[in-house]
Amino acid sequence: MGPQPEQQARDAIDRLLTAAGWCVCDVDKANISAHRGVAIREFPLPGHGFADYLLYVDGKAAGVIEAKKEGVTLSGVETQADKYTKGLPDGLPRWHNPLPFAYQSTGVETRFTNGLDPSPRSRQLFAFHRPETLAALLDVEAEAQGKVADSAGEYNVNARTFLARLQRMPQLHEEGLWPAQITAIQNLEQSLKENRPRALIQMATGSGKTFTAISFIYRLIKFAGAQRVLFLVDRGNLGDQTLKEFQQYASPYNNFKFTEEYIVQRLQGNTIDQTARVCICTIQRMYSMLRGRELAEDLEEESVDKIGGLFKQPEPIEYNSQIPIETFDIIVTDECHRSIYNLWAQVLEYFDAYLIGLTATPGKQTFGFFNQNLVMEYNHEMAVADGVNVNYDVYRIRTKISEAGSKVEAGYSVQIQERDTRKKRWEQLDDDFSYDPNQLDRDVVAPDQIRKIIQTYRDKLFSEIFPGREWVPKTLIFAKDDAHAENIVEIVYCEPWRATRRRVDRDRCSWI
Repeated sequence: MGPQPEQQARDAIDRLLTAAGWCVCDVDKANISAHRGVAIREFPLPGHGFADYLLYVDGKAAGVIEAKKEGVTLSGVETQADKYTKGLPDGLPRWHNPLPFAYQSTGVETRFTNGLDPSPRSRQLFAFHRPETLAALLDVEAEAQGKVADSAGEYNVNARTFLARLQRMPQLHEEGLWPAQITAIQNLEQSLKENRPRALIQMATGSGKTFTAISFIYRLIKFAGAQRVLFLVDRGNLGDQTLKEFQQYASPYNNFKFTEEYIVQRLQGNTIDQTARVCICTIQRMYSMLRGRELAEDLEEESVDKIGGLFKQPEPIEYNSQIPIETFDIIVTDECHRSIYNLWAQVLEYFDAYLIGLTATPGKQTFGFFNQNLVMEYNHEMAVADGVNVNYDVYRIRTKISEAGSKVEAGYSVQIQERDTRKKRWEQLDDDFSYDPNQLDRDVVAPDQIRKIIQTYRDKLFSEIFPGREWVPKTLIFAKDDAHAENIVEIVYCEPWRATRRRVDRDRCSWI
């Protein structure tokens, strides 16, 4: 007969605590001074029964863990854990009375309540915090109060936690910001003040999403004391562009560049700079780091959609002691409509951090992932109305096969490309192969059709599309997927573009 569900839960909790750096022991073997963090099982609380775990930090009681068997809903357990924080016998060393920290856990699911916050409320965690993290919270709180509480001391619920500092943010300096950016920053800060764990910002392409993000990141570091922010992108080249924008950002409060005031790391290896206040990283690299693996450089330039499709079953992330859950206070995920699915969502949910999504094109799943907390909606039509973006006219180029499809006759050789590996081979058709327009550029690629559209755009550019102009305006070409984009890029490189300079992104092409 195997262990009972309650014991299985406690075994799992023991493993999680040990991985996070706690010394787990029974009451009769406890030495609260032997380690920075000591978790004592079954600690007696007269009149309240037993605390499943009593947590000591630097020799003083700091919190409790209420353990439940797997499957028990934890939202109702918070009250029970709170009762244990107040039941410590007199005379035992403690940081505060009641104890400031309370966890509820089944070993599979864990929730945490920080009693130092204004209006404390439990939140879900991937695992337990390290003892050093709780000690830092207690040190900051003690410093804010100008004292260290004695064994019977009371504490001020307005202690200076991150959430408390959010309540006292200075007024936004609006110079240099568009109205939509001002609204986005103010609404986001209000959402954070309300302790809402996830927020979604929808802003049209070209309306300054990244500048908005850097503006609120700067304020959260400078005025709310965020220790480290993770800025996630889904392509390496987008990470490089984001770093440049951080380097160019000038503070409206002191005129220093962001990177002159704070260290910003563009993560390209597997080591996080502990002095960096912002870490820019592809989501695929962070996933690999949490899994304890190296990442091939070329995979940083692949779309997360494509890489995610390589895994039929997402490999679960486990606790990584080298990258604890408290590594980041804030996670900003760009193009978040791509990063909330399959294995990528695990990266977002691993860290004990506020999650902020940026996108121009949210879907239903995006709204759901961010708890319907849309703090800013600013679509293309709004941006055009404000004069932030320019409107567009449709110039349609029709080809025979884009309207009616086509047929490749038997006997011809066609090139086959495997979707997953991109390996190519030639194969002679035994039978006629017909395809309809919906299959074009997905299941079937007709290079001559792409070439004809590019050539027509070039030939009609100054006579019909932009009559009277002498230079090519910035042009975005939207592709159906990565493979389609690659085909477009190859053909565009072969076309003469007068005296223009060409810059090609992987999922869009821009001529400047």
